Amino acid sequence: MRGSIKKYFEEIGYVSKKKLKAALLIVLILTLPVSTGCTIFDVSSEIEEKHSETAESDDNTVVLKLGIYPWSGSDEEKFKQHDEYINHLTQNNPNIKVEKTPYIYSNDTFIPLVASGKCPTIFETWYMETDKLIKGGYVRDITDILEKRGWLESMNNSFREHVTDDEGRIYGVPHDGYVMGLMVNIDMFKAAGLVDGNGVPKYPKTWEELAEDARLIKKATGQAGFCFPAGNVVAGWQFLNIAWGFGASFFTYNDDGTFTTSIASEEAISAMEFLKSLKWDYDVLTEDPLNDEWDAGFDHIANGTVAMYMAANDAVNQPVLKGLASDKFSIGPMPAGPSGAYSLTGSTVYMFAKDATDEEVNAALDYLVLMGKSPVATDKIKQEIMENARINNEQGIPVIRSFTGWDNSSELDAAWAEAIEKYGNVNQGLYTEYYDFIRNGNVRDEEIVTDNTTYAMLTMVIQKVLADKNADVAEIMKSADKEYQESIEAYKMGWLR
Repeated sequence: MRGSIKKYFEEIGYVSKKKLKAALLIVLILTLPVSTGCTIFDVSSEIEEKHSETAESDDNTVVLKLGIYPWSGSDEEKFKQHDEYINHLTQNNPNIKVEKTPYIYSNDTFIPLVASGKCPTIFETWYMETDKLIKGGYVRDITDILEKRGWLESMNNSFREHVTDDEGRIYGVPHDGYVMGLMVNIDMFKAAGLVDGNGVPKYPKTWEELAEDARLIKKATGQAGFCFPAGNVVAGWQFLNIAWGFGASFFTYNDDGTFTTSIASEEAISAMEFLKSLKWDYDVLTEDPLNDEWDAGFDHIANGTVAMYMAANDAVNQPVLKGLASDKFSIGPMPAGPSGAYSLTGSTVYMFAKDATDEEVNAALDYLVLMGKSPVATDKIKQEIMENARINNEQGIPVIRSFTGWDNSSELDAAWAEAIEKYGNVNQGLYTEYYDFIRNGNVRDEEIVTDNTTYAMLTMVIQKVLADKNADVAEIMKSADKEYQESIEAYKMGWLR
């Protein structure tokens, strides 16, 4: 990813807001469903909406406008699953009427949707959007409803912060996802004397500790201590975990809807200087990080050519697929920088229409229970957890719990404990620190506007500092900051989120 970020924008075909809307209209016309029986929300507020208004409910009828119903073009299995959920919900609750109103969140469409009174009862959005939606009064406070259900204490602490206002009121519930941690090769840690009496790796507590441990491992094994994949945009994505620990934040969302970059902040520069030091001072990275892409990290872990790599819980199958036994690697928490330890998460959040009634919100939450997106361990969810554990056991993949956002749920804890007792194939102590961090640490979603273009820009900086020992980090980042701000303004990047 060398060269101008503006050139990169041109190569990927970045378009203005006006052109984007026109393109989306064409896509909408070509993809309107003919057989799913769904109400479709237009992708642009400039397109006149043709779907009919919901009839006024009579008696005690509760109308659930299901914005999380699959969009046209989704896998047929998804339609089947959701139709089963709908049938189950309505058969057990005859007063509930479900309207299939699939909606894909975007900045261009959501506010007009709210203004028109056609916002779905429940919809899905990104973590990064929650603060704006809460402060704007666009979503429903569901605190009291969650409290009555006994769900509040089950919610992941870091996630809860994303959906809470300044007065402690809550506006959303989590979707499952991943959380980044530090994957390690256990034998390489043993060789350097970095395991405890139970054979559990002594995970580095700070980034400076990681550098020192990587140096010890290289001395003991002759192999690289840490893999940082600088070969493509994954580099920029992974860099967030380090940069946040140094106090960096890459974007400021302005009141007028624009964004200001802070690529060249003192904190961001310090984080980049640290990454550079891993290559040129500590000499603990792979021979040429610019040749390593995302998959290479797992190759290195499996082959014993790298001891540490940033990876998530949903990637524990990767080393196994590459030939490493499940008890030869593990995941620990992300190390801390001067401002603390931060782990990147990838997930979305369920939120609710601002004018939804208590009954409508409860119907939506009941639907999430059926989907397995709640702290309630139904018989069906218990069976799925047990079956997934069995399959992973048969395939030699570590049997560990997934990240649901409800990791303080006693019901889910019990279901996972039962599955692990029956099918567990690794020492759970290998992952204890990682899960403790998820429950109580700083789990953070991508920043506003961060996408592949942002990561490409960061990657260009990273490639320069890892390829040139004499590279001036501050000057390179200042130049990148200026160029990227100009690109955001020229290509209206803010509108793409």
